[in-house]
Amino acid sequence: MDRYGEPLALWLREPGHVLVVGYGKSGAAAARLLAGRGFRVTVTDRGDKPETDEGIKALAGHGVQFVFGGHPPELLHRPWQFVVKSPGIPYTVPFIEQLAAKGVPIFSEIEVASWFTERPIYAITGSNGKTTTTTLVSEMLRAAGRLPFVGGNIGTPFAEAVLEEQTDEPVVLEVSSFQLMGTWRFRPRGAALLNFYPAHLDYHGTFEAYQEAKWKMFSNMEQGDIAVLNADQDLVAGGASRLRADVHYFSVDHVRFAFGVGVEDEDIVIVERGEVRRLLPIAEVALPGRHNLQNVVAAAALAQAAGASDEAIRQVAATFQGVEHRLEFVRELHGVRYYNDSKATNPDAARQALRSFAHGIVWIAGGLDRGLSFDSLLPELRGRVKAAVCLGQTREALRNTCQRAGVEQIELASSLDEAVQRAHRLAEPGDTVLLSPACASWDMFSSFEVRGSMFKEAVHRL
Repeated sequence: MDRYGEPLALWLREPGHVLVVGYGKSGAAAARLLAGRGFRVTVTDRGDKPETDEGIKALAGHGVQFVFGGHPPELLHRPWQFVVKSPGIPYTVPFIEQLAAKGVPIFSEIEVASWFTERPIYAITGSNGKTTTTTLVSEMLRAAGRLPFVGGNIGTPFAEAVLEEQTDEPVVLEVSSFQLMGTWRFRPRGAALLNFYPAHLDYHGTFEAYQEAKWKMFSNMEQGDIAVLNADQDLVAGGASRLRADVHYFSVDHVRFAFGVGVEDEDIVIVERGEVRRLLPIAEVALPGRHNLQNVVAAAALAQAAGASDEAIRQVAATFQGVEHRLEFVRELHGVRYYNDSKATNPDAARQALRSFAHGIVWIAGGLDRGLSFDSLLPELRGRVKAAVCLGQTREALRNTCQRAGVEQIELASSLDEAVQRAHRLAEPGDTVLLSPACASWDMFSSFEVRGSMFKEAVHRL
């Protein structure tokens, strides 16, 4: 049963009062979109009002009202048609719980934006690799002559594409579990689920709830739409039976499927109706590491579903150098190479980065303590990591993990700048200094991007 089918028709026909909770990028974009469609929008945010913000002035000019410094109780009693909640705000926040208890529908910005566009959507989610895969898909479509919008959980909110659209070009979105929890009618034409690893358990409560949020991406997809699943992870591949969409697969180990992209005899191959054709040798893939090979084959499978040619896919796979903060090469100094992998916000992401180097790693790690175990890192630490510099809330736990792995030199740092200085002293010619924190950034930084940028600045000051 379509719970909000009739209300949505009414909302679009007779726009009323809407509350946007959280004045971040997605909240501002949603407010701008809805105000432009005739809704009377109020934005509330716990933070103080910015002293200078041209965005606020522009929105106020469209009738948007603002409430900063908290969520006053009177907001609970207004006749909101629906609420748009910023993805980082948990559903367990009392203000959100109270709105939900009153029966007010609560949506994410990607859900609301999807009401106002007919452009084909290609969405990517998973625990790790989302940004790289999303960027690869968009580049493969560009190489095929398309002009996709790329955004969502990275860069520009989806609502911005809808605001400015005068095109039928595809939309390529990275989507998070936070965003997907607030969806209802969101329907991609094609969607890829990369992997599941424990993450954001402080937000979702359980690993099972986290997985269910990811699976929501496919809820409205039907036969003719294409779901791309990881054939190498049972948690993902095992969910194929729950989907109505046509299922394609990606794999770095085999080609035991009828449709998708896999690896055979050291080549990346495309499989269609069980027939295999060669795309390019693995040795020609520009991105380093097995995890990036997974990203490339996943992107190839989704890009092919979106109409990219073999040649376009091949060209990007052979030339794409990566994105910022994802195993990003920073510089070489005195024979030591420095890499920024600040996006590694959980242990498995750090494990993948560590596996990209054979030995001689001076590892900088640590950050927000979410209670996750670091035991999965032990095999990659042994023999690869010669020294470690630990910082943040998890520094003691990471020091203990490094000790158990037999890392000989372990130091603690109270700041990222100090960590870079210590790593610089520990490294010798031929070594690699790798920032791959295995933790979120929010104990010391506002985002992983800020953390990565500060790392690069510190490296360039050496």
